[in-house]
Amino acid sequence: MPPRLFTLDEALLLLPVVRRLVTEIQAAKTEVVVASARLEELLARTGGNGYLAGQVEEARAAVERTMTEMQALIGELEEMGVELKDVEEGLVDFRTMRDGRVVYLCWRQGEETISYWHELDTGFPGRQPL
Repeated sequence: MPPRLFTLDEALLLLPVVRRLVTEIQAAKTEVVVASARLEELLARTGGNGYLAGQVEEARAAVERTMTEMQALIGELEEMGVELKDVEEGLVDFRTMRDGRVVYLCWRQGEETISYWHELDTGFPGRQPL
């Protein structure tokens, strides 16, 4: 199936949901980083001798659970046809038609509205005002 094309109005209507999902994805990513660091620290302390095995398994399960949650949130964006480009920046694109060609409407977490577009191959550095 071809990627969904949005009008600016359609993208703006989805923006509150996109904003919420991006916030949740960013929070999950932070949790993954913290849980992964905890797991690494526990693994280093065990030295492979089974000491702290229960805590290691709990930490490993926390990493896997949070990764699964994050992937599900990303999947929600993808199901809507929204493309997540950068988790840390909260950067998302909506495909649209402009002057007879497909381009991206571009939004970043913290921006009030969708105010930029760019070519498919230029990415964030190629953003231009609408």
